[in-house]
Order: sequence, then C-alpha cells, then structure tokens
Amino acid sequence: MQGAASHGCKSGSGSWYADRMTSQLERVIVVGTSCCGKTTFSRHFAEILKYPHIELDALYWGPRWVAKPVDEFRRLVESAVSRHRWVVDGNYGAVRDAIWPKGTLVIWLNYDFITVFRRAFIRTLRRSLSAEELYAGNRESLARAFLSRDSILWWVISTFKRRQRSYRALRETNRFPQLEWIELRKPVEAERFLQAITPVIYQRAGGDAPQSSSPLSADR
Repeated sequence: MQGAASHGCKSGSGSWYADRMTSQLERVIVVGTSCCGKTTFSRHFAEILKYPHIELDALYWGPRWVAKPVDEFRRLVESAVSRHRWVVDGNYGAVRDAIWPKGTLVIWLNYDFITVFRRAFIRTLRRSLSAEELYAGNRESLARAFLSRDSILWWVISTFKRRQRSYRALRETNRFPQLEWIELRKPVEAERFLQAITPVIYQRAGGDAPQSSSPLSADR
C-alpha cells in the first residue's frame, strides 16, 4: 500500500476503508487547522475503535493557559503513545517526531476557511458564555477571544494557510512512508466516514453498532 496515498470519502465507503486498512487502524493521527473539529472527530472515532483518545492540547496546556515546559510535554506525549493502539489529535510539530513514526494512518480534516472560522467563532462564543471548563481548569473568555493577542480567532486566521501547506508537503514528500492518508474536505464527509465505517468495525468485533444518525452534529 502506498504510504502517501490520499483518499476522498464517499458515502458508504466505510467497508472499503475497513477492508483495505485493518492494519492501518492501529494508531491514528487526526490533524487539521485549529478549530476544524479534530477533537470531536477523534473522540468519536476512538469510541468506535475502543481505543484510548489522546488530545495533545490537554497534554500541552497547564493552568491559566500557561504551556507546560517542553521536556514535560514531550514526556507526557511519549508516555501516551507508547501503547499499541490509540487515536491522537493535534498539530504540535515539536512532538511530531515522537508520534508520526509510530502512526499507521493520518486523517486530515482539510476544510475550507469559512467552515473552520465559523466553527471557531461559534465554539469560542459558546465556551465563553457558558464558562465551560477545559483542560487544566482553563476557560475561554470574550476578552481573551476578541481583545487579546492570544485570541484563538486570530490564531485560526493567521495559521490556516500555513497548516494546509504543511500537511500537503508532509503527504507529498512521503516523509513518513508507513502512513496511509485520508483527506476529508467537508464536515459531511467526516460524518459519512464515521457512519459508514462504524457497522463494519462492530461487525468484525462480533457486536451490533449503536444507532447514531449524526455523530458530529454538535460540531456544526
């Protein structure tokens, strides 16, 4: 199987993926520009596969939005990916060398800018107004989102194109040749992928898939 291959997702193609990628589903890396929905997708996929879900943001941030020391972050990441199976999400290039050589499959959520920014705006507003607690007890705020140089909205704007170029280059240069790539270009493709592959995985495990009409609906 060619490591740098990229497949679009078509409705009903879950069995195709499962048939071709049984061995590729061991260690899954989910990437994409900030706020595209990586964590929600990864959490659902990990539940389907019954694998641990590793959220790099949760390992990176300490209280009061202070990043953990690089050595500590790397140690946490290396420990998390030492297991045989997992689904990890995040864009941290500083620890890519600890994760990607172990990975078997990359799922790239490569959505358009309008979709990603809309998600970022709605999510940030919801989290700020609800005071939702995130990793390490952190919370987003309207001041941080709209009046700070650390604004996640500005981060999305300033890094969107760079992220796209970076992942395109990683795929095309075949730097990690053992990796299979799946590129999903619309949220509906991600939703169809999960819906289609779920019954196949559960069937192989000898059980019935749970009924779920829209596993990613909360991320729209």
